[in-house]
Amino acid sequence: MPLIMGIDPGLAHAGWGIVSHDGQRGRHVAHGVLNTKSNQPSSLRLQSLFKGLCSVLEEYKPESVAIETLYFAKNISSALPVAQARGVLLLAAAESGIPAFEYTPLQIKQAVVGNGRADKNQVQMMVALLLKLPESPKPDHAADALAAAICHAHTGER
Repeated sequence: MPLIMGIDPGLAHAGWGIVSHDGQRGRHVAHGVLNTKSNQPSSLRLQSLFKGLCSVLEEYKPESVAIETLYFAKNISSALPVAQARGVLLLAAAESGIPAFEYTPLQIKQAVVGNGRADKNQVQMMVALLLKLPESPKPDHAADALAAAICHAHTGER
C-alpha cells in the first residue's frame, strides 16, 4: 500500500504522520514531532526541521506529502515563523523527490470529520477511529499531521 506523509507545520513543533492507504482503508504506520529549541536562532531551528524531515522521509519513503496551508488566526506575527517552517518542510520534500500537496485546515477537517468547522478534539477522535488506534495520537501536532495524510488519501491526487 502506498505511504502518505502528513505534516502539521510549525517552527517550535512540526508534526508528521505516516499512513498507508489502499483506496478504501488507512492504516497508521508512524507519527512524531520535530521539535526545535526556542533559545536557538531561527536559522538553526529551520535547519533542524529540514534535516529532521529529510531523515524521516529517507526512513519511510512516502510516495506523497500532504501539508497544511498557513492559517492566519489572530496573531500574524506568529504566522511568519510558521511560514518559514512550511517553506523548509516543503523544500525537504522537494529535495527528496516527493511531491507535496497542500490542504487548508477547512479541507482537512471536512475530509476527516465531515465538517469543516470541527474542533481539534473531534479531528483527533476521528483520526483515532479511522486509523483504528486505541486513543488519539499524541502530541496534537502529530494527530493533525495524520489528519492531513488522511485528507490526501481521501481527496488527493495520486
